[in-house]
Amino acid sequence: MGLEACLFDLDGVLVDTAKYHFLAWKKLANSLGFDFSEQQNEQLKGISRVESLRKILSWGGLDIPQQRQNELASLKNSWYVDMIANMRHEDLLPGAVELLNELRSNHVKIALGSASKNAKLILDNTRLTPYFDALVDGNIVSQSKPDPAVFLKGAELLQVLPSACVVFEDAVAGVEAALRGNMKTIGIGDQRELAKAHLVVDDLTHIDLKTIQNLF
Repeated sequence: MGLEACLFDLDGVLVDTAKYHFLAWKKLANSLGFDFSEQQNEQLKGISRVESLRKILSWGGLDIPQQRQNELASLKNSWYVDMIANMRHEDLLPGAVELLNELRSNHVKIALGSASKNAKLILDNTRLTPYFDALVDGNIVSQSKPDPAVFLKGAELLQVLPSACVVFEDAVAGVEAALRGNMKTIGIGDQRELAKAHLVVDDLTHIDLKTIQNLF
């Protein structure tokens, strides 16, 4: 079976929103009386807002009632949304538009598979929405990666078999989710960190349709 669809994570693959997540989480941690490092932020890649908050509170040694946790998660999100509201087409990562154009022109189906609940806002602001045949985000699927639910739902909406899909991911949890879903995966980032992926590249400028098809 050959390539039929490509599924993309959002943060760190198509756009660089990681810096905004970091700034918003850091602001929250500081407001609670402790600091939050970029190294710790790396551990939050690909996991949900609720799980991220749990990790951060544990790092700060805080045990907070669930109702207050919900309030803090909403507060962090409001800060983050304010930050990303100014994102534009120019903020896309290198190679993203070129690859999406090539896939579209060759009739490869495209879906988003992201834990973000703000994915639609980002896609609209960066003018990427028209490229996608399906959007699966944190509003549709509650299970966090490495659970493969977000990618399996994407394949279902595209009406293709998981084995005909390639997933683009920058997070270890995302690569693991793709593998659990019986999909090929291309890692974007550190070769050592993403070693389980079928192929790892620095960014999307190193990827074209032929390279993807060669995975099959």
